[in-house]
Amino acid sequence: MAMAAEQLLQRRPAGCLVLLLLLLASVMMCPLVWSSPQTSVGPPPELTLLAGAAEKGAVCLDGSPPAYQLERGFGSGSHSWLVYLEGGGWCNTVEACSKHTKSALGSSNYMEAVQLAGIFSNDRSQNSDFYNWNKVFVRYCDGASFSGDAEYEDQDGNKLFFRGLHIWDAVIDELMEKGLANAKQALLAGCSSGGLATLVHCDDFSARFPRKVAVKCFSDAGFFLDKKDIDGERFIRSVYNGVVQLQNVSKVLPKDCLRKKEPLDCFFPSELIKSITTPTFILNSGYDSWQIQNVLVPDESSPEKSWLTCKANIRDCDFTQMEVLHGFRKTLVDDLKLIQNKEEWGLFIDSCFTHCQTPFRISWDSLISPRLGNKTIAQAVGDWHFSREQRVKQIDCEYPCNPTCSSQLPS
Repeated sequence: MAMAAEQLLQRRPAGCLVLLLLLLASVMMCPLVWSSPQTSVGPPPELTLLAGAAEKGAVCLDGSPPAYQLERGFGSGSHSWLVYLEGGGWCNTVEACSKHTKSALGSSNYMEAVQLAGIFSNDRSQNSDFYNWNKVFVRYCDGASFSGDAEYEDQDGNKLFFRGLHIWDAVIDELMEKGLANAKQALLAGCSSGGLATLVHCDDFSARFPRKVAVKCFSDAGFFLDKKDIDGERFIRSVYNGVVQLQNVSKVLPKDCLRKKEPLDCFFPSELIKSITTPTFILNSGYDSWQIQNVLVPDESSPEKSWLTCKANIRDCDFTQMEVLHGFRKTLVDDLKLIQNKEEWGLFIDSCFTHCQTPFRISWDSLISPRLGNKTIAQAVGDWHFSREQRVKQIDCEYPCNPTCSSQLPS
């Protein structure tokens, strides 16, 4: 189990999309560069290392300083801030976390500045509501959704630093000094394990601002389900349990949840959303490709060949397999029923086989972006954030009902 979990956690929930041609291009995966040659873009925002990281106890798994990329806003967006938390899975064992220290997921020594698209675009035609905002891409190097508070040392004196919570606090404090404290509106967002981190830290982020500042949260592909796999085992629950125990995640979890449930339960979004008071938008696919591949049909389940084919491409799933996937979607929809009664919250639950839809133009706002109610994700999020519509809660029908789910979406 430990080896299988380790392999699971080293597969990044989100890859990077490069669009090779205009509009109807083919896609290819590459290591963490969210750019598109559809528009001429300048150099990526500079990689900034956190000042005084060691003194603050805010370090990556290997002890190196954490990092972020800041692109300054302009014009009417100069006092508006998007703080976006990077995703990249988790590490739930000493062995897995040690391997992360040899990559950008555990050490800033391996990080390079990346070019961003989608919600990060400064092109008004591609990102009309957020194009001129200050945008911060907080890099991920702690392995526990910016939530850990522990340390490990083996018999040879080798250390691992589980300091995600300290990273969160120190980076936000430094950004406050760089202008975030003067924000008139702020949006905390993140994708995948960064989307989970967004839910974990949402109310804390909001509490750092005066009441007059409009603060909201936006979780993309971060609604991970406590769901049995095809063998009836709760594989993802065992992974989460390792993360919570190894990295002492309980310190950051909602106290009202901890009074009633175990820390493990409170790390799942279905419980987190019960405690969040800040207006929040949930973007997720009912057929999230990463969760299907790693939660529902993990390698640990030793899936037969037909399942391997199905989890690689939903179009190759047979009737029986689709019934299982429909059940997965139903669990997500049931878990989100609570949000229907939260007036200031928003939902965009499409039926596309994809994962992480904000950092790619093709998903965010293009001619072939997913649409619900005839609106792209960018349009729906804008309508919610700026209260252009009273209710922005869209849940798609079952796959394959939505013709706007392109095969070119990142999966």
